[in-house]
Amino acid sequence: EVVILSLLMYPVLKSFALQLHSAVTGSYISGTHSVAFINCLNEQIAKDIARAIMDKKLAACVNILPKSSALYFWKGELEESTEILLLVKTRTSKIGELSNYVRSIHPFEIPEIISLPIDQGNPLYLKWIEDSVPGD
Repeated sequence: EVVILSLLMYPVLKSFALQLHSAVTGSYISGTHSVAFINCLNEQIAKDIARAIMDKKLAACVNILPKSSALYFWKGELEESTEILLLVKTRTSKIGELSNYVRSIHPFEIPEIISLPIDQGNPLYLKWIEDSVPGD
């Protein structure tokens, strides 16, 4: 039982240790924040989803990138379409909640919601993300 409890507590303890290290040293812990990519059918849907994300305080910033062409397989067929891409800057700890929320409001059957951790960046910008998105 002790081993199971230890394994269950590991993520909590690791998170606490990283936060303590960051607070003591003032350094950024790689992966604390992430950029999520979300594709949308058109600009209106992109704006609506971006605003909904911001209203829920699930991001510090959402960029709406202009129309781009996409080629992809869907149900065994090669498809071509135009899409609008959202770049969502947020805490990595919010990616699960962000993904669940976007899936609940997105018109696509299987929307693209993927994220990449932020390795490094402008410390003041990373602090701004931290201050803009409420913690857990």
